[in-house]
Amino acid sequence: MRHRPLPVTIVSWVFILAGVIAFAFHSADLKLRPPFHYLVLVILLIRVLAVVFGVYMLRGSNWARWGTILWLGLHVIISAFHSLRQLGVHLLLLAAFTYLLFTSSASDYFAKAKAPAT
Repeated sequence: MRHRPLPVTIVSWVFILAGVIAFAFHSADLKLRPPFHYLVLVILLIRVLAVVFGVYMLRGSNWARWGTILWLGLHVIISAFHSLRQLGVHLLLLAAFTYLLFTSSASDYFAKAKAPAT
């Protein structure tokens, strides 16, 4: 078993917990009676993606690392249409998580997941 760097574990669990909590919060907006808001389904799908990325980063999947960065990048773009504070917070999260997920130890961890076991 390969050693998972602590920053990868932390970012993964942050994504899992944020996805679960946000899913529970936004699921209250889901109403099956008219008027049905399809945007709520999109929001819930985005929250599920956060959980999926977190789980697969724990397993060492490189695609989940890239998905996490793209997910955060999407949130930076969306938050640009909101307040400057939201934009700043998402930019800081994107910068911090990108740094943590692309350190040499994290890159080695994700590279070893692709390498065949010997």
